[in-house]
Amino acid sequence: MKITKLLQILFAFALLFNISCSSDSSETAQEMFYGNGILIANEGNFGTPNADVTYVTSNFSAKQDKIFSANNNGENLGDVLQTIGFNGNGAYLLLNNSNKIQVVDRYTFKKAAEITEQLKSPRYMAFAKNYIYVTNDTYNGDKYVSVYNANTLAFVKKIMFTNTVERIVEAGGNIFVQNANYGFGNTITKINTTTNEIDGQPIALASGNINKTISNNTSVYVITSGTTDSYIYQISSAGNIVKTTTLTGIADATNLEIDGGKFYFSSANKIYAMDMTATTTPTAPIITAVDGGQYYTLYGFSVLNGRIYTSDVKNFTQDSEITVYTTSGSKIGSFTAGKGANGFYLN
Repeated sequence: MKITKLLQILFAFALLFNISCSSDSSETAQEMFYGNGILIANEGNFGTPNADVTYVTSNFSAKQDKIFSANNNGENLGDVLQTIGFNGNGAYLLLNNSNKIQVVDRYTFKKAAEITEQLKSPRYMAFAKNYIYVTNDTYNGDKYVSVYNANTLAFVKKIMFTNTVERIVEAGGNIFVQNANYGFGNTITKINTTTNEIDGQPIALASGNINKTISNNTSVYVITSGTTDSYIYQISSAGNIVKTTTLTGIADATNLEIDGGKFYFSSANKIYAMDMTATTTPTAPIITAVDGGQYYTLYGFSVLNGRIYTSDVKNFTQDSEITVYTTSGSKIGSFTAGKGANGFYLN
């Protein structure tokens, strides 16, 4: 197990780790604590079980790579870590190409359980009313949401779809499914979590194709893009469109995040910020990030507690470079994580 001190920091605080090293340079871990920091999902190379998770302390004084393997006797996590979800003390690691969800203790990263039943090309997950909801979307195959009991992890049912299922979020006790991927599609479907059935007709968004769906403060927010303008839709927990914000002159916007009463989003390698109540589109980006090409630019992007996290995945040929900024756009520092860093999570 290797713990690395980061030199690009503003303040140095005490490490949250205790380690024991043998005299022959092999390192044996005592139980670690992974709270009070950031977890980074490293997707790994498709077809190769080299996905894992990086942990970095909240003050960036130290990080540790491959924390799943390090805390589970060297076991490989799996193939394509798509996303991480949290429920209580559990961290749910969804492996898209391994067709499983690995459940670990979020603070020690010791394995607790595994979900494999009725998972086929799983994409994203959400939690509501003691259920786990997982989107499954097979190319030219079945598209459905699989539902599990959050206490026992037992499979409950499938909710079948005729169109794409991608991101899935909880808002006000209901579940909302994004029926779009790779910039194609313009509907959101609501699931009633009492009956676990589709509730009403899909919610059609008038302009643009959906790039990302998130939830915040009991509402759903969806960013859609067109060739000239982009749009942010606010949808109530009842499933009604309550507000549309036009991002005039910004095409192909994506990577929507909300933090501190502001929207953050990107277009190509440019990152913008605007108040959620603003009626004027920002004219200049706060950050111009590394241009990684059509498919890899800002592959990982999150805004957490006043900091912007970005990843340059370097075409999946090298370890990812993580760069952290303030929300005004000033660079704090950078460090490496695993291959294909695609998401950042407060823990």
